[in-house]
Amino acid sequence: MSKPRRPSAPSTHRYPRTARLSESLREVIAEELTRIDDERLSLVTVTSIDVDPEMNRAIVYFDSLVGEEGDAEILAALAEYRVRIQASVGRQVRSKKTPILSFKPDDSIRAAERIERILHDKATLPERPMPLNDTSPTDNA
Repeated sequence: MSKPRRPSAPSTHRYPRTARLSESLREVIAEELTRIDDERLSLVTVTSIDVDPEMNRAIVYFDSLVGEEGDAEILAALAEYRVRIQASVGRQVRSKKTPILSFKPDDSIRAAERIERILHDKATLPERPMPLNDTSPTDNA
């Protein structure tokens, strides 16, 4: 008969393991992208990383100054260098598993930019009402 497992000690960390791994991955991947000498990746920024709970897969969200027009080229470059980036993650991140990386453009930033443009566009702003001349009886006293 085996002994029951001892309850694990409470974690001293303030946020979950997947969040810590996401931040470590973001730092390592961003650093590796600066080392890769490919002009397609020169304007790419890693915005966030979503790691699944089992830590088997990670989606790397990116954005670039090129915008949506450059996504296909950037995705092709990232696919080409995925093994190199994955190896760098395996060397630098202390983890039992190295998650398999996949890359996606970050649509949340682009959606926020579209909303910002709409809010500041003169054609979408409502017209301000003309100020009324205040001739109330209390002013004539």
